[in-house]
Amino acid sequence: MKNVTISDVAKAAGVSVTTVSRYLNGNFAKMSNSTQEKLARVIKELHYHPSASARRMRTDQSKMIGVIVGDISNVFSSLLFSGIYQVLQPDDYSVLLLNANNSAVEERKGISRLLEQQVDGFIIQPSQSHFSDYQFLITDKIPFVTVDRDLVDQPATVGKIMTNNVEASQKMSEELISAGYRQILLISRTTVDISAQIPRIQGFKNAVDGTDTVVTELNLVGHPDRWLADQIRERLKNTAKKTVIVSLMGPLLFKTLAALKQLKVEFPDRIGLASFDDWNWSQFVGSGVDLMQQDPEKMGQQAAKRLLQQIQHPKAVLQAVELISAIRVKGHSF
Repeated sequence: MKNVTISDVAKAAGVSVTTVSRYLNGNFAKMSNSTQEKLARVIKELHYHPSASARRMRTDQSKMIGVIVGDISNVFSSLLFSGIYQVLQPDDYSVLLLNANNSAVEERKGISRLLEQQVDGFIIQPSQSHFSDYQFLITDKIPFVTVDRDLVDQPATVGKIMTNNVEASQKMSEELISAGYRQILLISRTTVDISAQIPRIQGFKNAVDGTDTVVTELNLVGHPDRWLADQIRERLKNTAKKTVIVSLMGPLLFKTLAALKQLKVEFPDRIGLASFDDWNWSQFVGSGVDLMQQDPEKMGQQAAKRLLQQIQHPKAVLQAVELISAIRVKGHSF
């Protein structure tokens, strides 16, 4: 099959090679939105990835690994990267970290830029939903591992490191029900269809099925800061049920605490409070917040080990999915 060149992309899009080059390098100053959208579509349709063919012809290694995370501002990303670095650095690998900002377009650009650097493999927290969006990496024989998010139709031959989100959420919900809570408010911010928050929501729904406990999701996407406080106020005003708020990831706990302070609602006196978190800072809030704590550092370590196995033993048959158990940290609500 003929390798796709930058000239092929330019011809298919009806633009100059210079315009394609500017697009690939993120130089959009004099480029219309329609041109950007057209190039993104053509590049995806032609499966164009700079330097991918050059990489296949190499017999040596660059000793560089590309890591792409969904949201670099999240503590999860820092701890994940730390775990990856701990494993790869002793083997003399450089680790290049890029932020997709939970955008499929930005992630595709990031992959192309890292391919230009001729990285030996990828660790990706996906911002796209289907494995077909990453099939070209397999076709080009580029090792990669996914972390934290579950792609649709990901084959068993591609490594995946996950937290046991459904099981952990169901367990937490069952404990809340046992503690007498009959209204569970889930605070979420889901900007991609494969966010780790989605299976957590499912776990809570599984647990309350057939009970008199009600689960309500409050998704912060697209709402101003005051919206959360307004929603909590209404939910408390319209029910006498014992209520608990659960933030589905660490950064949302800050927003939840701010909303409760605005409403002058004390926890655990009037309302229960629990959270998923990646770093146990919340033990210092009052008498502590109940946590279901991920271990992103361990996830990073395991992802890096899996990637090294693929690089060093490309024909080896490896376990497809590795689940990292979340850790319960007791606070005050249960």
